[in-house]
Amino acid sequence: MSILALPAEAQRRNRNAAPVSIMTNAVDSMSYAFGTMIGNDVLSFIEQIPGGEHNLDVFLTGFQTVVRGGTPLMELEFAHNFLNNFMLEVYEREAAAQRLEGETFLAENRTRAGVRETTSGLQYVIVRQGDGEKPNAADVVRVHYEGRLLDGTVFDSSFARDEPIEFPLNMVIAGWTEGVQLMPVGSKFRFYIPYHLGYGERGAGGFIPPFATLIFDVELLEIIR
Repeated sequence: MSILALPAEAQRRNRNAAPVSIMTNAVDSMSYAFGTMIGNDVLSFIEQIPGGEHNLDVFLTGFQTVVRGGTPLMELEFAHNFLNNFMLEVYEREAAAQRLEGETFLAENRTRAGVRETTSGLQYVIVRQGDGEKPNAADVVRVHYEGRLLDGTVFDSSFARDEPIEFPLNMVIAGWTEGVQLMPVGSKFRFYIPYHLGYGERGAGGFIPPFATLIFDVELLEIIR
């Protein structure tokens, strides 16, 4: 749908409504509104540039050259290819750094007191040992949890929402499927999940970067069969 198109209901409501100008005339107001919409979309794109670096003045020079009908310094195909290659290089550089950070952290973490490690590379600490039954991969479990990146950023927390979650244990990331099966009901564990047992090379949801090692505090409340 065009960015200028209104939803059907809004079109019906506004069909007979006179436009409200905030500038000297309706065309100027429309132009300003259009510019605001485009600017908001462009800003969202700029904020997602890998590496976070950009030169706003140079961007605006290129933008104005094109919209005013001038001759840009780059042909469109060249600009498209350059942008793609630039972003790919930055992505690969950041992904390699993220992977190295995780591997370094896990190598040091496995030497700390109380940290255990499975053959898959999953690391965990028993914060509280429960005395209930352990689930298997086919079970539905009810848990409280908090997930963090290595820099301490919390990307999800049922504790904060005060809302435990229920899910089939075989429908989550591999680190959870393996780790929660180690927990008797009533336990609280801290898991250190390497990227290959987490969200892999792609990351997830814009909050978890590619190759991210994750830390989860998990409290197993109940097994629901």
